[in-house]
Amino acid sequence: MTIYGVAILAACYLIGQWIGAELGAILGIDANVGGVGFSMLLLMLVNSYMHRRKLLAPMTEGGILFWSNLYIPVIVAMSSVQNVSAALSGGAVAIVAGILVTIIPMVLLPFVVRLMNRKSP
Repeated sequence: MTIYGVAILAACYLIGQWIGAELGAILGIDANVGGVGFSMLLLMLVNSYMHRRKLLAPMTEGGILFWSNLYIPVIVAMSSVQNVSAALSGGAVAIVAGILVTIIPMVLLPFVVRLMNRKSP
């Protein structure tokens, strides 16, 4: 079983959950707001940073990819069972969060594509 990269994944998850809990507290709601999303974003940033600096051994990089590929379907499955009507009745925070997580990636995608094309051989 591939266990390389689990510490990086776990650290990103814990930090993301903490950010989500703090964001929920700042917004005045008793919930984690986007903790898993922050975790995935942090994992991508850390992975990219370490890859650029050649700090990742091939086995570790493969382990991170392995666990990331398992992590994303689990999150999608968890999200699919949430009660959408309860989220909408929760008020504007749910609606604003949904709009933001849709618009922000659409805005950032061209920048990410340019960044990736610039680094391609």
